[in-house]
Amino acid sequence: MLVNTMDSFMPCSNATKMHRRLVNCFAYLLVLLALSLGVAVTAQAQATLVQVNDFALERDEEGGFINANLAFELPASLEDALLRGMPITFLMQAEVVRERWYWYDKRVALAERYVRVSYQPLSRRWRVHQSNQPILTSGLGVTLGKSYDSLKDALQAMQKITRWKFAEPSVLKTDAKQRLDFRFSLDLSQLPQALQFGNLTSNDWALEARQSQRLDEAPK
Repeated sequence: MLVNTMDSFMPCSNATKMHRRLVNCFAYLLVLLALSLGVAVTAQAQATLVQVNDFALERDEEGGFINANLAFELPASLEDALLRGMPITFLMQAEVVRERWYWYDKRVALAERYVRVSYQPLSRRWRVHQSNQPILTSGLGVTLGKSYDSLKDALQAMQKITRWKFAEPSVLKTDAKQRLDFRFSLDLSQLPQALQFGNLTSNDWALEARQSQRLDEAPK
């Protein structure tokens, strides 16, 4: 009879142990989630800053133009990737938006500039290509390219924006409230697919800057 009585308590005991294991597993998952969120927030907070200095707009009979100087230090991981032969592409976007109080703002123009920086081991020189379309080939015939002796010189060349045309004269309306939204970022879509997903949340690859200005404030 004693054996039977103890056997009758076994299911209850097993159920209690299983419940404790589930609770412990759930608590462990919560801790992992909290840690992952904390790492993500820290990475975002420590993202590489890009400063936009001397940002100015021009308007004349030829259209609208941007002048600016970008200031940032290239992270060590990006420099290492360049030295290993992997080109890095930056994307500049200038969007003209018409402000509307009764509805969402309307895009009336979008200009893009792709800037690719690469290193040539044989000549030990740095190459900068620029194009208004994604650079998918070597760039010959479709981009403007220049060579530089050092990475510092190459970065300084691409960081200086001089009279970049963002809109035709017909787009710039004097009787409408318009705003220019400028964005600069590392173009992750141009990286090899094996690297795109892994670097989306990496703070070393989070190069970005934004600047906005009303077009009616631009000198004519």
